[in-house]
Amino acid sequence: MRTVDAAGLEIGDDRPPRIMGVLNVSSESPYKPSVFDDPGEAAEYVDEHLVDEGADIVDVGLESANKKFEVLSAQEELDRLDTAVETVHSVSGDAVFSIETRYHEVAAEALDRGFDMVNDICGFADPEMPRVCDERDAAVAKMASPPDLERPGAVEAVDDIYDALELNGLTDKTIVDPAFGGWSEEKTLAQDRETFERLREFRGYGRPILVSINRKNFLRDIAGRDTEEALPVSLAATSMAVERGAHVVRTHDVAETRDAALVGHRFARDRVHTPTVEELDVTTTGEAERHAAESGVDADVAGHAAVRTFAVEGLPEDARGELATLAAESGCHYARGETADLLVGTDAALATMASTSDRTDPAAGGALDDVASALD
Repeated sequence: MRTVDAAGLEIGDDRPPRIMGVLNVSSESPYKPSVFDDPGEAAEYVDEHLVDEGADIVDVGLESANKKFEVLSAQEELDRLDTAVETVHSVSGDAVFSIETRYHEVAAEALDRGFDMVNDICGFADPEMPRVCDERDAAVAKMASPPDLERPGAVEAVDDIYDALELNGLTDKTIVDPAFGGWSEEKTLAQDRETFERLREFRGYGRPILVSINRKNFLRDIAGRDTEEALPVSLAATSMAVERGAHVVRTHDVAETRDAALVGHRFARDRVHTPTVEELDVTTTGEAERHAAESGVDADVAGHAAVRTFAVEGLPEDARGELATLAAESGCHYARGETADLLVGTDAALATMASTSDRTDPAAGGALDDVASALD
C-alpha cells in the first residue's frame, strides 16, 4: 500500500485516518450550513467548523453533483472559482485544500491559484485530468464513474466499480473512491451495502481509499432514520470503514466523524509492513482475488488466502472419524474437542473436502453440505 503525499499530508497505512470536511460555494447544494458565497464568511466557517474540529482536508465544491441539477460547464465552474480561491487565502487554520471538479481546466486553474489536491467526481472521464495532476505533483481522489462527464458516480454493480476506477489509469498520487450514494436512479441501497461489505477489496489497488458515507441512504435505511437523525449510523459506519481499510473520510460532521474514525483506526488489525514485505488485509477469497489481479498473480492462489473455522457439534463417533479422515486428505484440519470439534481450512481446501464423493456417513455428509453452503 503506497502512501500519498498531499501537500505534506501523508495519507495511507500507518498514518492516522484523515478527515475531509466539506465547503460549498454552490448555491444549489442541498446541505445549506456548508454553502457560502462570501469568502470571508466561508473562511470563518472553515476555521471554526472544519479545521478547528479536526478536518485535515477541506473539499471545496463549485457545483452540486446531485443528479437533479443541470451540469455546469467548465467555464461556469471557473466563474465560481474566485470565491473559492479567496476563501483558501483567507483561512488562518492549517489544512490541505481540495477542489471538487470533473474538468481538467478547473483543476489546473485551482491548483495554480493555491489549491493542493483534486477530488475528481467523474473519475478521469476527462482524459486530461491525470496529466494536469501529474504535472503539478498533486494528489487526486478518483471517484468511480462511467466515462461520461455528466454522470458522476453512476456505477451500479460492484464489479463494475473496478473497471470504472481503471478508466484512464491512475497517477502516482491517486486515492480511490468507490462512489457511495444515489448517483443514478438505477443504483440500489443493496448495491451500496454490498460495496461497503466488500470495501477491503479496493485495497487491492495498493492506493489509499476515500469513502463518502456521511448520512447516506444505504445507512439511514438500516435504522429507519431521516437525514437529520442519521449521524449515529454514519459514525458506526465510519469506524467500520476505517477498520476495513479506508484512509480518508469525507463528511459534514467533522468532530464526531474524527472521533469515530480514530476508534476504527485504533482497533484495526496490526499488519507487518516493511520495505520488502507487506501483510495484506485479506479476510475473504474475493479480497484475495483483487490483490491477485492487481499483482498479476494466478487467481487460483485466492482460494488459499483466507482460512475459515467451523464448530461441529452433536455428531456420532463414526461421522467425526470420517470428517477427520476427509479433512486430512483435503488439506484441512479436524480437531476433536470435549464440547465441539473444529474444522479449519482455506476456502479451496474446504471446497475440495465438501465436494468429495467418498462420503459414507449421512451425518458427516450433512455437515459437509452445511460447510458448502457457507462457501457459496
